[in-house]
Amino acid sequence: MDDKVKFEIEFPIQASPQLLYQYISTPSGLSEWFSDNVNSRGELFTFIWDDSEEQAKLLSKKSGERVKYRWLEDEDDTISYFEIKIQVDEITKDVSLIVTDFAEDDEIDESKMLWENQISSLKQVLGSV
Repeated sequence: MDDKVKFEIEFPIQASPQLLYQYISTPSGLSEWFSDNVNSRGELFTFIWDDSEEQAKLLSKKSGERVKYRWLEDEDDTISYFEIKIQVDEITKDVSLIVTDFAEDDEIDESKMLWENQISSLKQVLGSV
């Protein structure tokens, strides 16, 4: 198995950190933009798309600030996770989402595009396009 490479993308977004946190940490929030449907039992989240579903474990969260998940299919791969962090500029109060994820070397561009599409959906839901 190839080692995955960590990457980070920043998305400026016009929304309050409290509101954003609901969209990145709750099944109802995530199902608005991340996948078609999301169910959770405790720390186990099931993300459902048209004809596939993936399970992720919630590794950590900090209210109003960040959430970190690991796909269960990557269980052998203890390094990989994806994290969505809310960052507020102290001076300008501009809000950004910082996404940290891992991908194979040759899949990084594809993964980044996927995140750009997802965050674009989130911005539409928030009306901050």
